Amino acid sequence: MKNSIDKLLNSVSKRRLLEIARSTIEAYVKEQKESDFKEDDEALKKEMGAFVTLHKHGQLRGCIGNMVGKGPLYLTIRDMAIAAATQDPRFPAVTEDELKDIEIEISVLSPLKRIEGPDDIVIGKHGVIVQKGFKSGVYLPQVATETGWSKNEFMDSLCAHKAGIPANSWKQSDCDIHIFTTEVFGEKE
Repeated sequence: MKNSIDKLLNSVSKRRLLEIARSTIEAYVKEQKESDFKEDDEALKKEMGAFVTLHKHGQLRGCIGNMVGKGPLYLTIRDMAIAAATQDPRFPAVTEDELKDIEIEISVLSPLKRIEGPDDIVIGKHGVIVQKGFKSGVYLPQVATETGWSKNEFMDSLCAHKAGIPANSWKQSDCDIHIFTTEVFGEKE
């Protein structure tokens, strides 16, 4: 998926982030140790939000992210890799026996942009956050393409299943909607 942050991450930067995620997960699962890294690549030092997604035999095995960068990107990837492997409440922690079957995908996020309504959303290009009161939910852009959902199905599911609010909340003025783009890359590439 191509977008405005492509120029920020060249193939060397992407490969390094995947190496960080892989070595972090292996060290944490095997030894419960948090890896320490020092990076010189300026792109990896920028504060950016990111998700680390794990797949096993083509099935989701864990996905945790941070929407807004709270430190250097390479440390966000390290922390989200540990969280995806051990803290996703939908799955048990990854075991050492599973490591050989885990494939890593990284999604680096552009800054969030508040929009007035769903007409600004391009399915497959934009990730979306909905927020109503204290409840919120997020879908990465690839969710729509992986499921084949229409915009209405995507938004209804985001509200009902991720944010825990009524499915049609996104059509109401008291629901805030933010969009973002992602640079997605993985070990399969």
